[in-house]
Amino acid sequence: MTKKATKQKAKEKDQKGPEVEISVEDQLKEELAQEKDKFLRLFAEFENYKRRTSKERVELFSTASQDVIQALLPVLDDFDRAMLEISKHKESELSKGVQLIQNKLNNTLQQKGLSIIAVQKGDDFNADDHEAVTQIPAPTEDLKGKVIDIIEQGYKLGEKVIRFPKVVIGQ
Repeated sequence: MTKKATKQKAKEKDQKGPEVEISVEDQLKEELAQEKDKFLRLFAEFENYKRRTSKERVELFSTASQDVIQALLPVLDDFDRAMLEISKHKESELSKGVQLIQNKLNNTLQQKGLSIIAVQKGDDFNADDHEAVTQIPAPTEDLKGKVIDIIEQGYKLGEKVIRFPKVVIGQ
């Protein structure tokens, strides 16, 4: 190679050098932008994960005792039936004792988030809110499609219905 050819190659190298650096710089900027984008997406995904898990945790705590409370619902029904029978016999001492125990149980369950679904005789029947056990002929015309009798109370645990009220409706 001649001296002139070597100088020519060196000039070309010098000329290409800054171009290579610029393209490397642009490439690094692009990679940085991609990494920032990945970071922002990962951060947003993590925030969504935190929000979702905290919501699930609150939901779990509010309904964690659902199985135990559902197992106690027949006991509440038995207390209601016992109070009805005791009131027929006018035994005040027995009535007071059973009433005291029933109130303690009800208060404890209410503190845990249990509430009664309010339904009364004469309310309109709503299939979304009530469970119809049977239909009987309505004693009067104005009771058609309405609640005639309540077989079992309905209950909510927090905002979740754990048992719908079982009712008899007039047809």
